[in-house]
Amino acid sequence: MKREFERFDMKRPPVPTRWFLRPLTYLLSAPDVKKHGAVIRRIGTEGLKPPYVMLCNHNAFLDFKVATMAIWPNRANYVVAIDGFIGREELLRQVGCICKRKFTNDITLVRQLKTVIDNGDVAMIYPEARYSLCGTTAVLPASLGKLCKLLKAPVVTLICHGHHVNSPFWNLHDRGVKPTEAEFSLLFTPEELAASSADELNRRIVEAFQYDDFAWQKEKGIRTPYEGRAEGLHKVLYQCPHCGTEFRMRSKGTKLFCESCGKSWTMSELGELSADEGETEFSHIPDWYEWERANVRREVENGSYSSGVLPVTVDTLPNAKRFIRLGEGTMVHDMNGFTVRGTDVDGDHFEMIKPVPSLYSCHIEYEYLGKHGDCVDLNTLEDTEELYFAHCRACGRPCPPGLA
Repeated sequence: MKREFERFDMKRPPVPTRWFLRPLTYLLSAPDVKKHGAVIRRIGTEGLKPPYVMLCNHNAFLDFKVATMAIWPNRANYVVAIDGFIGREELLRQVGCICKRKFTNDITLVRQLKTVIDNGDVAMIYPEARYSLCGTTAVLPASLGKLCKLLKAPVVTLICHGHHVNSPFWNLHDRGVKPTEAEFSLLFTPEELAASSADELNRRIVEAFQYDDFAWQKEKGIRTPYEGRAEGLHKVLYQCPHCGTEFRMRSKGTKLFCESCGKSWTMSELGELSADEGETEFSHIPDWYEWERANVRREVENGSYSSGVLPVTVDTLPNAKRFIRLGEGTMVHDMNGFTVRGTDVDGDHFEMIKPVPSLYSCHIEYEYLGKHGDCVDLNTLEDTEELYFAHCRACGRPCPPGLA
C-alpha cells in the first residue's frame, strides 16, 4: 500500500500490573469462576511464591479468569496475541500484558519474559497459542524446554477442564457447565531445569499438557442441555466419515449432517455423537477430528496435498488500532506452505509467502468479530494478515478448517 502505518512497538518493556488495576483483575474474574464452581487443585504449588513460569492450556476466555484466581494475590504478565490489544493497548499494557504475533519466532519476547522473572513476577504463557478446536491438546512449540532452561525459574502448569465443553471455539455460547476443574501443578524446580536437557523438559511439558475435555465431561457425567449444542460443530468435523465428502457437513440444534449423502448424527447432553441411522463411525468428537487430520497427513506424505487456489479478502493489522482492508487476492496452501497474492486498495501488488519450515502451525477463526466470516491468520514479526474466504469450491461457504 502507498500509505505507511505506525507499527506496534513490540520492544516496549513490560511493566508489572499497576497496583490500582490489580483489584480490577480480581473483580473481572471472580464472578465467572464462582458461577462455574471452578475447583482448583494445587499439586506441589502450596505456598509457591513468584517468580515462576506458568504454562496454561487454552480452551476459552474463562482460562484467563481461572488463572488469575489461581495465582491471586500475586501479579502476572500475560503473553497476549496482538488482536487482543485492539482498541485497548494502553490498558492491557498497564495490566501487564505482553504482545505477541502468533507462531512467530520472536527473540524480543524471550527478553521480555526474562524481565518479568527478574521483576519477581509470574510469566504466564499459553503455549498452544489458540483455543483448542475440539477440546484436546494443540501442537506445542519445540522451543518450550529451551525457554524454561533459559528463564531458570520454577515452572508450573495450569490445566483446565470443562472450558471447551462450556464454550467451544466453534460456538462460544456459555452452556453453564458446572463445576469445572483445574490442576495447578509444579512441573520443574530450578534444579530440575539445570539437570535436564531441553528435549527432556519439552517431552515432560507435552506429557503434562495431555487433556480431553469431552472425555472429562463423560467421566464426570456433566450434561449440557443447551438445545443448540451441535451448532457450529461442522466447522471442525468438516469431512463426512460415511461418504468421505469434504465441506458439505452442516449442523443445526443437536444435529450434525452431511448434505452430500444425507447421513446425520445427534449430539447428546454428554457430548457424544450417535448416528441417526446405521453405524456410528465416531461417537467421540476428538476421534473424528483426528481421523480428518490423518487423512490430510496421508496427502502430505504422498505429496498430493493442496487447497487449490482460494479467493480471499485480506485485512492487515500493523498496530493495535484496527484492522485495515488490504485488498483482494488468492491463497494457496500446499506442499510449499502458504502463498498469498493479490492487489491492494491502491492498485499495487502484494504477496506473502510462508514456507513450510517457517510455521509449525497457524491460527484460524470462525465467524471472526461476528461479521467477516471464517479466516486464516498469518503473521510476520511486523504484521498480521487475516485471510477471509469469499467462498469454497465445494459449497460456496468458508472452509478454512481443512487447512488447519
